[in-house]
Order: sequence, then structure tokens, then C-alpha cells
Amino acid sequence: MGSMDANPAAAFSAFAADGKAPFQPLNPEDVRAYLHKAVDFISDYYTNIESMPVLPNVKPGYLQNELGASPPTYSAPFDVSMKELRTSVVPGMTHWASPNFFAFFPSTNSAAAIAGDLIASAMNTVGFTWQASPAATEMEVLALDWLAQLLRLPTTFMNRTSSGRGTGGGVILGTTSEAMLVTLVAARDAALRRSGSVGVSGLPRLTVYAADQTHSTFFKACRLAGFDPANIRSIPTGPETDYGLDPAKLLQVMQADADAGLVPTYICATVGTTSSNAVDPVGAVADVAAMFNAWVHVDAAYAGSACICPEFRHHLDGVERVDSISMSPHKWLLTCLDCTCLYVRDAHRLSDSLETNPEYLKNDATDSGEVTDLKDMQVGVGRRFRGLKLWMVMRTYGTAKLQEHIRSDVAMAKMFEDFVRADDRFEIVVPRNFALVCFRIKANGGMTEEDADEANRVLMDNLNKTGKAYLAHTVVGDRFVLRFAVGSSLQEERHVRSAWELIKKTTSEIMA
Repeated sequence: MGSMDANPAAAFSAFAADGKAPFQPLNPEDVRAYLHKAVDFISDYYTNIESMPVLPNVKPGYLQNELGASPPTYSAPFDVSMKELRTSVVPGMTHWASPNFFAFFPSTNSAAAIAGDLIASAMNTVGFTWQASPAATEMEVLALDWLAQLLRLPTTFMNRTSSGRGTGGGVILGTTSEAMLVTLVAARDAALRRSGSVGVSGLPRLTVYAADQTHSTFFKACRLAGFDPANIRSIPTGPETDYGLDPAKLLQVMQADADAGLVPTYICATVGTTSSNAVDPVGAVADVAAMFNAWVHVDAAYAGSACICPEFRHHLDGVERVDSISMSPHKWLLTCLDCTCLYVRDAHRLSDSLETNPEYLKNDATDSGEVTDLKDMQVGVGRRFRGLKLWMVMRTYGTAKLQEHIRSDVAMAKMFEDFVRADDRFEIVVPRNFALVCFRIKANGGMTEEDADEANRVLMDNLNKTGKAYLAHTVVGDRFVLRFAVGSSLQEERHVRSAWELIKKTTSEIMA
């Protein structure tokens, strides 16, 4: 063995002479063969997905029982992996891409996005600095600025403007949770500086605000950013504002905190809440925040995509006065996970809190000040080439087709809303915004509200057990409510009609 170690070339020759090919994980012919099979699988999956049960019928631990508890020692043909994928993995999937998926919010996709993600994965670039992969950073900047133009965001949020590099900018993160976390950290640091705090000594005085309809991830991000849970204000909403944040209540709570010697620091306004698609009034919230110099973040994860259509853009009115806004093309703009676009009005406020500058990452491009290293706008350092798939979607489909996609989903949701309104067994709980309909069996005849809650629970469970549709629920105004979210990329009007027929039939069965 000693002589072989001393002469690697001889060792390799001896190895090859044994008739064994060296391990080549990126052998070009294997890449071609494996990916052709994978692409065939994907194409077949989309062809057949409509006939698959949306929700699987498996038990925890099933996959270990089927595929083994220990990893294999020896190699197997790629076809073995593909066979096990078909026979064991697919039957345990919840099919988010199914046209019969109406739960949560859509997780859209497209041929262009899949191709972009595949190529980005193959290139496997780690674009933490501009110099680490110039095209990866340039592509992300370009895609973000294109999207900013579709959303008609002010130029203050763009990386590059007609007059050169802007003061604002953007970054593509994994999820909205990350967008909230990094902006909370930036707002925290700014508030500590503003209040003359030494280090983090003033942290217990900082307060943050959001409506009670705000996604739970906000409250998690606040804790991660070090805010005292006692200083996280959840402001009650009600039907009088269609469950949107009331600026008068916000002002009252913030003023009380300021009077008590606390430091109002950050407000999260949502455009399209998860429970009911409520819209917080962005401009009015920004006006209140300005009185206290508090950071305003707009979470438009789902509904931001709709704002590429002029008829929905008014939901972002006042955005020029907020500090940051995020939206997720992986929800409704045909770009697969993960892709959350965060824009900030002053990029330095973010990078000042998040930058790292180790010796091994120093380079002339960074020192020039002409580029933004995207590692300094996120939690970690390493990052995927996410910009490629977003650019591919906009470049391939163009604005007109993307708008058509949004409008088609909204029209189907309106059709479903009309179906519900025409059946006196049901009620619409909140006015429909975008492509989500919140409805329920109402308390008819001798039914109490509690009876109606239970009937809606049973309806949802029975619907989902059929495998022919998948709906999720929420609680609005203390009532159990069914959510019908239109937007799966494969959905057509016939799927919405079929789901409604199934809902009517199942309701008749349980009411009997």
C-alpha cells in the first residue's frame, strides 16, 4: 500500500487494470442519461397528477419501512432509485401541484422555472460575493429590478436606476420568514442607535407591532431577533375593517408604549393575510410609523404577485413611504420554491447589520463600492443561484402572460364565490380578495354556531378523505372557516366546478 500511496498515477492504473471504472459522479453520459429519465418522470408526473389522490394515505415511518433503515454500501443502477421513487415516494406525497389542491396558498410552478432551477442546480454556483460569481449577482439584481418595474415600485427600491446605482436594492431569500428576520435585525439596530443604547442594553425597551391576522412566522422572527415576547404587540382586528389593521388602534398602542418609555421599532403590514386575505392599509400604517421613526415592512408574500396587474396595484399605495417590502413569486408567480424577493429602501441599513468581511472574501470589486455582496443582505453566507429561474419566468412568458395567469385565477375564484352565494346553506365570511374564498356552512334552522363549526369540520375532513380535493381551514371571528384557494398552475375552470359539486354533495350527506 505504501508504494501505491507514493505514486498515485500507478495506483490509478492498477485500479483501472482491475477492470473497475473510477467513480465519476459527474460523468457527462450519466448526467445526460439520468436527467433524461428525470425529465421523463417529471413530464409523466404532470400528465397523471390529476388522477392521483391529493392527500396520501400513509403512516409516520412508512418510508423507512419500505426503503430500509440503513444506507446501501454498494452502488445500484439509477433505474432502481427511479423505481423506488415511483413506488414508495410518490404515493406518500401531498400533491401541491395537483389541480385539485385548494389548501393554504398555491405553490405555483412552470416549465421555465423548472428549467432555470435545474440549470442553476447543475452549475451549483455559490454566489456569496459579486466576485464569487459575477453573473449570479448580476442576474439576481436584474431579475429583482425587472420585477420591481412590474410591481411599479418606486426607483428607491431598485438596485440600478437610469442614473446608475441606487441607494435601495433587493435580495432573493428562501422564505418570508427570512425577509422578516433580516429587516427586524436592521430595524432593531437602528432603534438601539437612535435611543443611545450601549450595545444591546436597550433591547428590552424595543417594541414591535402587527395585526392579529399577521402570519405566525412574524412572531417567531421577532423572538429570533431578540425582541422580548412581552413587547410584541398583536393588534386585534374585526369585520369593521375586513380584518385589516386599523391605523387608529395602531397609533393608540404605539403612543401608549412611547409614553411608557418604550421605543416603537417595527411594524409589519400585510397585503393578503393567510387566514382571510385581509389587506392592511399600507399608506396609513406608514403615516403612523413616521411619528415614531419606526421601520415599516410590507409582507406581500402571496398577494404581491397580483399587483403586477394594474387593477390590483392600489393595494400597495403608499409603498414609497415604507422601509421594506417582500413578496414570494414561488406562491403565485409561477416560480418554484424557494424565491422570496425582499426590497429595501436603504440597502446600507440592511448590510450594516448583516455584513461579514473575513480576509478570504476580500476582493477589489467589493472594495470598489460598485457592487453589493448579497451575503450581506441575508442570514447566512452561502446562497443558491435563485435569480436564474425568476429571470427565466419573466423572460419566457412576458408581462402579458403573467398578468393573464393572475386574472384567470381571480376569475375562477370569483366563479366559486358566486356558487357559494347562490346556495343558502353557506355564507361568505369575509369579502373575497384576490383568489381566496373564505366560506362556511352557516347556522341554519336550529343549528347553533358551535353546531355549524362542527359541521364545517366534518365537511372538510370528509372532502379531504376523498382524495379528490384538498381544502384547509382557519378561524375568523372565533368561527371555523373553510379556505378555498385557487391558483395551482394546472387548475382550470372544470376543476373548480368539480370541487364545488363535491362540496355540495358532501354537505348534503352530512346535513342528512
